[in-house]
Amino acid sequence: MYHGGTNFDRTSGGPYITTSYDYDAPLDEFGNLNQPKYGHLKQLHDVLHSMEKTLTHGNISTIDFGNLATATVYKTEEGSSCFFGNVNETSDAIISFQGSSYVVPPWSVSILPDCKTETYNTAKVTTQTSVMVKKPNEAEDEPTTLKWSWRPENMDSFLLKGKGESTMRQLFDQKVVSNDQSDYLWYMTTVDLKEKDPVWGKNMSLRINSTAHVLHAFVNGQHIGNYRAENGKFHYVFEQDAKFNVGANVISLLSITVGLPNYGAFFENVPAGITGPVFIIGRNGDETITKDLSGHKWSYKTGLNGFENQLFSAQSPSTWSGESVPFNRTMTWYKTTFKAPLGNEPVAVDLLGLGKGTAWINGNNIGRYWPAFLSSEDGCAAECNYRGTYYAEKCQTNCGEPTQRWYHVPRSFLNSDGDNTLVLFEEIGGNPSFVNFQTVRVGSVCANVDEKNVLELSCNGKPISAIKFASFGNPGGKCGSFEKGTCEASKDAADILTDECVGKEKCSIDVSEDKFGAPECGGATRRLAVEAIC
Repeated sequence: MYHGGTNFDRTSGGPYITTSYDYDAPLDEFGNLNQPKYGHLKQLHDVLHSMEKTLTHGNISTIDFGNLATATVYKTEEGSSCFFGNVNETSDAIISFQGSSYVVPPWSVSILPDCKTETYNTAKVTTQTSVMVKKPNEAEDEPTTLKWSWRPENMDSFLLKGKGESTMRQLFDQKVVSNDQSDYLWYMTTVDLKEKDPVWGKNMSLRINSTAHVLHAFVNGQHIGNYRAENGKFHYVFEQDAKFNVGANVISLLSITVGLPNYGAFFENVPAGITGPVFIIGRNGDETITKDLSGHKWSYKTGLNGFENQLFSAQSPSTWSGESVPFNRTMTWYKTTFKAPLGNEPVAVDLLGLGKGTAWINGNNIGRYWPAFLSSEDGCAAECNYRGTYYAEKCQTNCGEPTQRWYHVPRSFLNSDGDNTLVLFEEIGGNPSFVNFQTVRVGSVCANVDEKNVLELSCNGKPISAIKFASFGNPGGKCGSFEKGTCEASKDAADILTDECVGKEKCSIDVSEDKFGAPECGGATRRLAVEAIC
């Protein structure tokens, strides 16, 4: 994939797929260049394009040098092009070819367009690394915190009356009833209990066999509990103590999906919702008695009142309260206004502090949010080594963090003049006071480039403001924590780069001893490490 993007509204599929995706693509979700991947891939395309005739018309031969090192040669009457490969995961390959010697790093490929000079190696990155940062909203007259109003989701007709749109004497899959028009489906039934009923007793509970991604259970208007299925484990049994009355009892179950499967064999047959059976459990001493409700008359209602009445729309006539705004309250709507961030940089809204729900900007659904859903704390390593066969868990990051925190707000959704409206529907309880808008930009750029290359630095349309670090020799460390090595060029690299780059949107530097002086590094490859502030 070349360009990342955003799954707005309910388009993310699932289950449990975030709105944000770019999979480390050369262009990220916001359209920014993902450096160094973009630059490294651009160089590869340029090299391959220069070899077009040889690659498309040449005769192919392969040479095996042993120890997992090979050469693939494309030859025409006009000339030849070579690829040197080394799939050894730990050792360099020293390849002798046509009287010359070449060093190919582990798990990499070198490209020689003329079979003489290496112009590209997959492991030798000569392009900058861009460090993206998020800046607070700097709109004029924007308060430091947003002012919120609220209103509850009206559920009385479901919780107290059990009234729906259709009635059937069985439990149906959520997809069958809702036709994927909503993430929400109410299952409601009324049960008459008598004191002489065998299931009646002091200790009673409700047991639900479910495939709902999220389940909320209510008995006689009281919320008795909820459950979130683990990803990949969507068949579960939920049981919770409940207070039943003699006479009529209304059981209301809210089944919530978080995206449905949209690929794979028979994905349409993957169950979702409350598939049953559903039992009332009574316990009298050591005796356990069950009452199966699966064949009762069940009433169904797709969606929620707030969605149906379009509380997220600017034209909604509904009344909102700005007094005593409650936090950490389930099934609650929140609304605020804000100014569009200045400039033209991409905009993101930080929803950390919220639980689970949906967000709208000026009536545009920017997708489901769920920052309360934390990724596993296991699987991340302090150091990442991409050498070797790829697998899905390789080089994972952000373990134990929210699966998503920042949500993309396209500039086209915003009014550049006047107020904008943010509406949230919070399902499980959260604190909207932490919500804030930010812009996404390049904060700094780094590079660590071998000599005899040309380094290009760019702040993506912004001027380079300072050189934080620069050293030509054998510097160590990594972006953000570079340090000088044991050998250093005679000229001050930071001064040279300051003169060449500061105040400019981009600059090119010839990495050579002519430019920086000749450090004595004992024959080791000399490099330029630089970190610039944008």
